Amino acid sequence: MSANSAEPTADLTVSLVKGGRTKIRYPAGLLGDDGTRVVVRAPWAGDGTRDFGFVRFEPGDVFTEYYWRDRWYAVKEVRAADGRVKGWYCDITRPAVRTGAELVVEDLDLDLWRSADGGDVRRLDEDEFAASGLAERDPEAAAAAVAALAELERLARAGGFGQLLA
Repeated sequence: MSANSAEPTADLTVSLVKGGRTKIRYPAGLLGDDGTRVVVRAPWAGDGTRDFGFVRFEPGDVFTEYYWRDRWYAVKEVRAADGRVKGWYCDITRPAVRTGAELVVEDLDLDLWRSADGGDVRRLDEDEFAASGLAERDPEAAAAAVAALAELERLARAGGFGQLLA
């Protein structure tokens, strides 16, 4: 059964940490955890609508989020309230950590967007990443983050994340 049609089996709290502080916490339904990858589904957790110019996240949107314990990214499929795929928002993160009913993910400032039709693949927040000082504080983590962004961009341009998310 694909994650898109699965029903949640439990509730989790996703905690997104950035710069040592919790940026956002939100409830999500657990769709699967195979010991390496954790898949959750959650409604848009932001306040109101967020217009990025190339996509709008708004109330009613549903995110199916894929996190790995051994990879430096998370991939989030974004669907409108009517079920239409808007695209995939990818966060570059440290590997996820699940403790009981909490999934903690450390955001490393780099992001990638791929539209539903694949016509728009764009790197985001490279300026924030540079300003974060991660390259100076933790060069190994910075190198892993840059490599993860390159891997996701390659997949996005080569047809998407199908095999990664299957």
